[in-house]
Amino acid sequence: MSTHKAGGKASQHVSPAGKRLGPKVSDGEKVSKGQILIRQRGTKFAKGKGVKEGRDHSLYSVSEGKAKYSKKVGKQVISVIAK
Repeated sequence: MSTHKAGGKASQHVSPAGKRLGPKVSDGEKVSKGQILIRQRGTKFAKGKGVKEGRDHSLYSVSEGKAKYSKKVGKQVISVIAK
């Protein structure tokens, strides 16, 4: 049996921090103007009414209201329904 741990590069590897992706609000939750709804890589969720897409594909609201999740032609869509 070995009495020392391996000293190579593999034992020095540290995983990077997670990027905190995913939905930030639930269906029916109140949202305000400019609030981030989804953080994503690519377009897993599509934008609906009252939602715009940032340059990193994040979806954010452009009006106040309630978040509404739905499906359209097999794609998940998030919209903001005004009060």
